[in-house]
Amino acid sequence: MTLDHYPATRAVLDALHAAAARDARRWRDRTGTTDATVNAGGGGALVRLGEFYLAVSPDEGRLLYILARAIKAGRIVEFGASYGISSLYLAAAARDNAGTLITTEVHPDKCAALRATFAATELADAITLLEGDARETLRPVSGPIDMLFLDGWKSAYLPIFELLRPSLRAGALIVADNCTHAAAADYLAVVQSPASGCITSVRDSIAISCVLP
Repeated sequence: MTLDHYPATRAVLDALHAAAARDARRWRDRTGTTDATVNAGGGGALVRLGEFYLAVSPDEGRLLYILARAIKAGRIVEFGASYGISSLYLAAAARDNAGTLITTEVHPDKCAALRATFAATELADAITLLEGDARETLRPVSGPIDMLFLDGWKSAYLPIFELLRPSLRAGALIVADNCTHAAAADYLAVVQSPASGCITSVRDSIAISCVLP
């Protein structure tokens, strides 16, 4: 099991994963597809998607934790917390590395749920939640950033990357979920280009990039 050294967090994660699994069926019934990749960017889409988990799986969560621990990431930034499943894996790694997580969420109802979720764990003091459009709320965030997780609006992956690129340290990791979505094509093209200063590998729908020295 992962995060057994944080029993309250483990219990919260178990409950969230169970709720997300139930939510997957509701998503399929509502949208007629099992594809959970989205590109919300307008008010209507935001309202429709605000009720759904759109969460990482347990395996993906463990991958995020392992990657963050492996590079000793002490300053982690997340774009798109949703209901906080990925946030807890990342925050646990940050805490284990004596660091912190800065996460973002635009939907007000999800932000209210996130605050309650974080408060129910041992990790609340290791997490900073920025409410609002991450393209604005992340502007004051300084470096060095050790790891960036992209899992919000796919069309915002590139703007968020470009905003934070100067603050990403050499050796930093950028993990982009659902990167094969058409709206993330511009981001993928940039991080796969030598001009980005990154080396990138894509497996299934996850792109992992490393910032080169």
